[in-house]
Amino acid sequence: MAGISTHVLDTDRGRPAAGVRIDFSVLEGEASEGGTSKGGTWRLVKSVVTNADGRTDQPILAPSEAKVGQYQLVFHVEDYFRDRPGTAEADIFIDNPVVRFAIFDPAQHYHVPMLCAPGSFTTYRGS
Repeated sequence: MAGISTHVLDTDRGRPAAGVRIDFSVLEGEASEGGTSKGGTWRLVKSVVTNADGRTDQPILAPSEAKVGQYQLVFHVEDYFRDRPGTAEADIFIDNPVVRFAIFDPAQHYHVPMLCAPGSFTTYRGS
C-alpha cells in the first residue's frame, strides 16, 4: 500500500491518543536540489482527527494521490494533553510538533507515527 499514513501514541500512558488534530500540508513552489526548501509555501491540504485507535479513519494521502514532493504533518498534541485529565499545565513542554519529510518514490508507503508525552515526542519512518 502506497500513500501516507500515521498514528499517535500517548507514551506517557501507554495507549493510543484519540482526538488529536493533524494538519497535512504540501510544499508548493521552488525547492533546491536535494529536496530542501529554497522558498515555496506550505499549503494546507486537509486536517484530520485521530480515532479511538490513535489512527486516522482514512490514509493521510491516498496511494492514487501520492507523488514526489515535500510534505508536513503538524500534530496538535498540546490540546490533547491540556484536555487529558491529570496533566498539569506546567508539565506540558511540547506544543504541536511539526514533521517534515519527502517522498522520493510514490510507489512506496510512508508511515509517520508520532509517539508523544507532555515532555517529549519522537517519530520515525514506520511500515
